Amino acid sequence: MNLIVEEVTKRIIKRSRLSRSAYLGRLDRQAQAGPMRGSLSCSNLAHGMAACSQIEKNRLTEDLVPNLAIVTAYNDMLSAHQPYEGYPEKIRRVAAQLGAVAQVAGGVPAMCDGVTQGQDGMELSLFSRDVIAMSTAIALSHNMFDGALYLGICDKIVPGLMIGALSFGHLPAVFVPAGPMRSGLPNSEKSAVREAYAAGEVGKSELIAAESASYHSAGTCTFYGTANSNQMLMEIMGLQLPGSSFVNPDDPVRDLFTDRAVKEVLAITCDGDSYRPIGRIVDEAAIVNAIVGLMATGGSTNHTIHLVAIAAAAGISIDWTDFSDLSRVVPLLASIYPNGHGDINQFEAAGGLSVIVSELLSAGLLHEDVETIVGRGLTHYAKSLVVREGELQWSDEPPVSVDHSILRSVVEPFSSEGGISVVEGNIGRAIVKVSALAEEHRSISAPAKIFSSQDEFAKAFESGELNEDMVAVVKRQGPRANGMPELHKLSPYLGLMQNKGLKVALLTDGRMSGASGKILAAIQVTPEATADGLIDRIQNGDMITIDSKNNKLEVGADLANRPPLKVATDEIGMGRELFAGLRSSALSAEKGASIVNL
Repeated sequence: MNLIVEEVTKRIIKRSRLSRSAYLGRLDRQAQAGPMRGSLSCSNLAHGMAACSQIEKNRLTEDLVPNLAIVTAYNDMLSAHQPYEGYPEKIRRVAAQLGAVAQVAGGVPAMCDGVTQGQDGMELSLFSRDVIAMSTAIALSHNMFDGALYLGICDKIVPGLMIGALSFGHLPAVFVPAGPMRSGLPNSEKSAVREAYAAGEVGKSELIAAESASYHSAGTCTFYGTANSNQMLMEIMGLQLPGSSFVNPDDPVRDLFTDRAVKEVLAITCDGDSYRPIGRIVDEAAIVNAIVGLMATGGSTNHTIHLVAIAAAAGISIDWTDFSDLSRVVPLLASIYPNGHGDINQFEAAGGLSVIVSELLSAGLLHEDVETIVGRGLTHYAKSLVVREGELQWSDEPPVSVDHSILRSVVEPFSSEGGISVVEGNIGRAIVKVSALAEEHRSISAPAKIFSSQDEFAKAFESGELNEDMVAVVKRQGPRANGMPELHKLSPYLGLMQNKGLKVALLTDGRMSGASGKILAAIQVTPEATADGLIDRIQNGDMITIDSKNNKLEVGADLANRPPLKVATDEIGMGRELFAGLRSSALSAEKGASIVNL
C-alpha cells in the first residue's frame, strides 16, 4: 500500500473514531429489527400495499420475501434522467420473477445546472442536494423495505441520494445508472464557438446550433463533469455494478445491467446469507478510494464539497488536506474534456474504469480489501466486461488501455499528480483544479479586479474595460450568500483574455465544478465572504498570488484592519426566498456546505 494513502486513511479513521462508532451503533440497532415491515401493524401494512396486485399482497403478508424500494430522480426535461421513465416497470418485473416485490417509494427533485447556468434558479442548485437527501429519507420512512435501488445520475442528485441512503444505512443499496448520451459535436469545438460568441464573432443562431449538436439526446453530457464523476465514484466505491457507469442508454447491455442490479440487491438483503448494508460498504477505506479515483481521473471539484457531506453522513470526517495529500501521490491517468480532448464515450471505449481501478490497485493506491455490492474485494471492479449469450460476465484477463491519448497506465501518466490542489494563505483555503491547466498557467501574481457577479464581469468585458493582467475577484458567492451558484459564465471571457496573452485568474468563494477548464481558478474560498471571510475585504488593485504548485494563496494587503463591507443582496424570486433558512444555516464548503451538521 502506498504510504501516503495508508497514512491518510489512518488519520481519517482516528479523526472519525467517535462519530463512526456512533453511526455504526445506530445502524446495528436498526438492522437487529429484522425485515423492516415486520414492525408494522396490520393497518400500516394494508396502507403500504393497498395498490399492489393480489400476488404481491400475498407475498408481503404470507411469505418472508424482500420488498425493494425504488427511489427515482426521473423527469423528462433532464436528458440524463429521461431514460429512467421505464425503469420502475423493469425493476418490478425482474423482482416478481425472482419472487420479490418492488415499489416506487418516492421521487426526488432533479435540477440541471446546465439549464440554470447564469440564471437566478442556479442559487437553488447546491441546496437541492440536501433537499434530495431529505426526500430520500421521506421515501424510506414508511419502513416497508428490505433494500433499495436508487435511480439518479447528475450533479447534486447522486450525492443527495447517497446522504439519504446512508441515513438508512442498515438497508442494502444499489445505484442504477442510465448512461451517457452518444458523442455529438466535440466539446473542444463547442467551447470554440462559445468563445467566438463571447467575442462577438458569431451570432446566437450559431451558438444554439453548436450547443444543440453537443447536447443532443437522452443520457448524461459527454464531458467529464460532476455527473460522470458521480458515476465513477459510485463504481469505485462498490455501489454500482462493475462496468455499468458509461454504457449508453440505448445499448441493449443497459437493460442487462438494470436486471442484474435487482438480482444483486436481493442477494444482499438481511433475508439472505450475504447481508451487506450500504452503511458498512461506505467506510473510511471506500471514501479514500473515492478521493483517489477523483484525482486519477481529473474529476469534478464539486466533490471536494459533496464527498465531505457523504462521508459525514456515514460518520466519517474528511477535509481538504486529505484531498491535497492524496493528490500529490495519485497520478492523472485520464484525459477527458475539460482536462483533455476525449469524451466519456471515448474513455469507455479505451478501457474505462476497469483500467483505472486495475492500474491504481497495481500501484497500491487503492484499498482492495473493501466490501462491495458484488462481494468483498475491489478486484471485482478491475475486470473487463464481456457479454456472452445475453449474460453479463467479467473477464479475469487484466484490462489495458487501447487508446493512450485518453487513458494511460501508472508508469506513463498524463501527470505525476492528481487533478486537484489546495491553496491557502491569509484569506483562508481554496480549491484549484489543475488537471486542465497548462504549466505556465498554474500560478499568477496580478492586481485584483472586484466584481459582485458574473453579469457585472460580462458587462465590463463587453464594454472593453478588461485589457490588463488581473485576478478577477467574485465574492459573496458562497453557500450562505446565495447558495453558491456555479460561475461558468465567466469561462469564455477569461479564456479570450488568456488567448490574447493576458495573465488572468479567478478568485471566488463560489463554485466552478466539473466543467472548469484552462483558466487558473481558486474557488470555494473558505471562510466565505458572508461568514466574515477576509476575501470580502479585498479591494481593486490589491496584489494577489495564486500558486497551485506551492499551495499558496496570498493577498498583499492588511485585510484584517479593513472594515467589512455592507452589501445589499437580492434573494427574492425563482423560489430563492424559500431557501433563506438553508442559506443562513449552511456550513462552509470544506465542511460539505450542508444545512445540517451530520
